Amino acid sequence: MELKEYYSSHIKNISIELEEKKHKSRSFITAEIISFLTAIGAVVGYFSISSSSLWWLLALVSLVVYVLVRNADAKNDVSIRLKEALMRVYQKELRALDSHFEDFRDGSEYQNLHHEFSFDLDIFGPDSLFNRMNRTVTSGGSDRLAHLLSTIEWNRNSRAAIHELSRHEEFLASFKSNGEFQYIDTHVVTQAIDAIEKIKVPTLFHSPVVKFLCCLDIIFLSICIIASFLGWVSSSLSVWWGVTNFFMMMAICRHSISQMSRVVANLHQQLSSLIQLVRLIDGSKFASSHLCVIHEQLSMATDSFIALKRILNSLESRSNILGLIIFNILGLSDYFLVRRFAYWQQNFANRMPLWVEAISDMDALVSMATFEYNHPEAKEAEVVETPRLIFEAENLYHPFLGATAKKNDFRIKDRNYYIITGANMAGKSTFLRAIGVNYILAMNGIPVFADSLRVSCFKLFSSMRTQDDLSHGISYFNAELLRLQQLIDYVSGDERPTLLILDEILKGTNSADKLNGSRLFLESMSSKNVSGVIATHDLELSQLAEQRPMQFHNYCFEIQVGQHVTYDYKITSGVARNQNATYLLKQILDKCQ
Repeated sequence: MELKEYYSSHIKNISIELEEKKHKSRSFITAEIISFLTAIGAVVGYFSISSSSLWWLLALVSLVVYVLVRNADAKNDVSIRLKEALMRVYQKELRALDSHFEDFRDGSEYQNLHHEFSFDLDIFGPDSLFNRMNRTVTSGGSDRLAHLLSTIEWNRNSRAAIHELSRHEEFLASFKSNGEFQYIDTHVVTQAIDAIEKIKVPTLFHSPVVKFLCCLDIIFLSICIIASFLGWVSSSLSVWWGVTNFFMMMAICRHSISQMSRVVANLHQQLSSLIQLVRLIDGSKFASSHLCVIHEQLSMATDSFIALKRILNSLESRSNILGLIIFNILGLSDYFLVRRFAYWQQNFANRMPLWVEAISDMDALVSMATFEYNHPEAKEAEVVETPRLIFEAENLYHPFLGATAKKNDFRIKDRNYYIITGANMAGKSTFLRAIGVNYILAMNGIPVFADSLRVSCFKLFSSMRTQDDLSHGISYFNAELLRLQQLIDYVSGDERPTLLILDEILKGTNSADKLNGSRLFLESMSSKNVSGVIATHDLELSQLAEQRPMQFHNYCFEIQVGQHVTYDYKITSGVARNQNATYLLKQILDKCQ
């Protein structure tokens, strides 16, 4: 089944289920109204028609029916919300297949003009690789995904995890549907946990002796109240005992309760969604080592999160003044609340950062697995461990182009340089980006867009979109020099090989100066543990291949110029012969006459 058909069928099936559940919801509401009115009618009947006990029986049965129907209605409402969230997930994926990625965060906050390669290769920003891949439901997952796409780190275990998750689409959809309720800000969670760890709870809340005395207080107060009703003791004793309990709770718990309330105020909504994610992961079975580690890390997280949520619920319920007074008088509720918090703080708080990190890791893996699932045409890359630079591709193409892409074979040898010439719009820059983007995918264990790709682990640096900064007095040419200086620093002092992807060296100067400077730069780089792919319009730069044929090689994207300009976007060996700038400009001028 094709992806569009698969997603569409799920949307259709969920729509049918939703309609059934909404019809059931209307039936539940009707039943609730009838049972409630019947109960009221039975009470009225008892007082106005007859004093038969049958009226009370009818009222009791009606109330039981009301409660049962109300509970069923509440569960049905939850099911409706879950189904609606799941349908939104499939609707977004269906739009993504048509190259509409507006539903997903584009990662503009991660853009860095000075990064080694991410800005040049469209890793972040609108319609970027991140935008197309990102399905994260937590800020920590988003950060993790951004880190992986902007850092060259090969992890074989991640490849197995991504592949396993991509075969469990229902898990992926369920995980992503949680983001439809609440986007989890893990930064808020971790800050709150840090603050929780710093709260100093008095030792009396840890003491088993104090707990025992509080339990005795509750038991004897209950006995005193019963004795008061029976007339065995004065009722004033129970009243003063209860008043003493209340003010004692206010005195010993007020400071701790105040600290707790201030720290965890922002956690409640985040925690509900985190619990759902942890339950989903904990209830799943995995085979790959990476996923098993995450599953094991979260093995105790569910109970901890639920315990913390109950503490938060108890803190919120304190806003009910009447309940606060009654429960502190009869059950010393504030003491036991602080005691539960102290226990949680002592036993679980230090583990929370690890759990949040594990959830963030899974969040990023879900995004990458979804990307693999949505691109069945992509193939797994072969990553070899060697100190040499290896890049061998068959039918490589840029992932953004889809079915319209032209595929090319290309091989990069260690410490070799490839001068690529060609006319404007012939495909040079797109080809350079195809090399870089597919290498990033390979390093992250994500399938690549080629029939085959064999690579080693090497560093990557690009210079394709140098920008001036007039606000800081940096001209375009100066910005180019700064970028080249960054490149030199990047490749120096590191034994690992580096691949340079350059699009026009020194564009900001005249042709002769540009040619001499480019030749000087490449000759200097050729003595380092560096390989390079360089696109240029300077045909004279191709003479390096004649002077040093074992290290420099010429390739081109040729065009055909006749009545129209024809582009085939295929890379071939040699130097480009045809250019199109004058031809295209002449066409524009002819139209203006």
